[in-house]
Amino acid sequence: MFWILPTLVLVIATVVAIPLGYFQAWIFDTDFRPPRLLAWFERRVDTGPQKWQKYLMALLTFNVFAFLIGFAVLALQPFHPHFLNPDGKGMLAPSTIFNTMCSFLSNTNLQHYSGEAHLSYGSQLFAIAWSQFISPVIGLAALVAMIRGLRGDPHMGNFYVDMWRGVVYLFLPVALVIAVMLMACGMPMTMKGNVDVATVEAGAMGHADDGAAKPQAIARGPVAAVVAIKQIGTNGGGFFGTNSAHPFENPNGWSNLIECVCIIMLPIACLVMFGRMLRNMPHARVIYGVMFVLSVATVVWCIRWDTARPNPGLTGLKNSKSYDVDAPMADGGKIALSVPALAGLPVDQSLGNLEGKELRFGTAAGATWVAFTTNTSNGSANCSHDSLNPLACITPLTGMWLNCIWGGVGVGLINLLVYLIIGVFLAGLMVGRTPEYLGKKVEAREMKLASLALLIHPLMILAPAGLFVATDWGLKTEGNPGSHGFYEILYEFTSASANNGSECGGVGNTFGFNNPDANPSPPAIYAVPLDIATGLVMLISRFIPIIAPVAIAGYLAVKKPTPFTVGTLRTDTLTFGFVILGTILLVGALLFLPAAVLGPVAEHLGPMPFGN
Repeated sequence: MFWILPTLVLVIATVVAIPLGYFQAWIFDTDFRPPRLLAWFERRVDTGPQKWQKYLMALLTFNVFAFLIGFAVLALQPFHPHFLNPDGKGMLAPSTIFNTMCSFLSNTNLQHYSGEAHLSYGSQLFAIAWSQFISPVIGLAALVAMIRGLRGDPHMGNFYVDMWRGVVYLFLPVALVIAVMLMACGMPMTMKGNVDVATVEAGAMGHADDGAAKPQAIARGPVAAVVAIKQIGTNGGGFFGTNSAHPFENPNGWSNLIECVCIIMLPIACLVMFGRMLRNMPHARVIYGVMFVLSVATVVWCIRWDTARPNPGLTGLKNSKSYDVDAPMADGGKIALSVPALAGLPVDQSLGNLEGKELRFGTAAGATWVAFTTNTSNGSANCSHDSLNPLACITPLTGMWLNCIWGGVGVGLINLLVYLIIGVFLAGLMVGRTPEYLGKKVEAREMKLASLALLIHPLMILAPAGLFVATDWGLKTEGNPGSHGFYEILYEFTSASANNGSECGGVGNTFGFNNPDANPSPPAIYAVPLDIATGLVMLISRFIPIIAPVAIAGYLAVKKPTPFTVGTLRTDTLTFGFVILGTILLVGALLFLPAAVLGPVAEHLGPMPFGN
């Protein structure tokens, strides 16, 4: 029963992605002719063919203006018209606005706020949903430009035309279809404000000054519109703070299946588009095989170590025990933590680790979602990643560290092509030939750019994570001591650098409204440095891995093709698939294995589960 959901998701997503990928190749290829009315608009944005330098300059300029527009929408939230702010949401803290725009513009959607508590409908629609439409198209446009360079086109196309086609011909119609399907599942779509209802137990929400029982305020809004683009754009930013564990954001089993399929559907379609535009589908099938193997491995690992295993916090001790645990905020830096013996209690552990899980969709639904959402740069969640069994935590970390198992729309395949360039280079050195890819020689300049794109990711994870765990910024922010606390900080920066955006859940990172007294709970003590640090990490890790590969494609485009000989490394064989897979695993292990040992592995081997 564990394997039904992940099997259905992989099969349905692949089947749907094939025609979708052909459609993408059609609209982005040069011979596409749009309908007359849309062609008129397209001519307004077409500034002519662009070389790779001009294409990238247009991409960066567009992002600067998008950042400023989104920042202004969030900063002016108190002044939104009543129908866009019916609950009178106030001004957000400046660091929260900065972090939010860095997050959504980089397709990360890391949320240092709670959507229903801090954002008006105007902010949700014109800062959040708007960014969720354009940010995946920016990644898709970068991939399209790279493909044109790899096949030797004289120019990279036009960035503004690619953006127009991606938004109008692809994302808008697909998001509309998905939103209608989600509404049919029971997801709300309304512009009305919160609704007050009387609780079954009178006074459960407290009493007003006149002694009357307070009603429960139930948040709602244009949920279906936000969730549709959240999933197909590998965005992940939830309408509600609990994301897809909220019954309005994921009403039933059908919505859970649809959302899971949407998470990986367009990244697979990008792979089909890649093969179609290169006129080399066998090469695309080899890459699909590599991604499929890695994806299945992460799903199996997470289910094996979380769904099929009991919670060690409930089975680890047969007798109560007390530990001295590091606690920087306590007198003397340590606290005595008593752990009761729980193994003898009549708690049924046959269904695996149920802590932090949404059980309406089955016991394996949480682990399945964890794997797919971190195989891509989606980052949405239907369970608490902080409550996974220690070794199961390796699945989300591995997905985000490698950052090329399906990946984000466009950028996931770009990341894999960086590994591919490095693999081709290493294979060429081993056989004593000048490395080639798609008939073009890979030389020192391309390798320098590929190395830059590859190394910026671990640098943006390990350096700030090391800084935070060594200072109060991290020690007083993490929710648990020891190796689990290290995992929480490591996860925060891994999610930011991978442009994933999923939350581990144990880190205090929310400041919220600029007026601290207006927040539902007090602001986190070090939310501001965390806002700024993760914001910078998201921007750097988003744009350098886009700029460098597009530059590689630009340099390869002007090189003369080399003749195909018996010594040429074919890119459509099983051997080539093993070269890519081996390169990804070898490089990934060298970069991140020590961090995995200090976090999840140390916690698994430690004397007290979850926190010593």
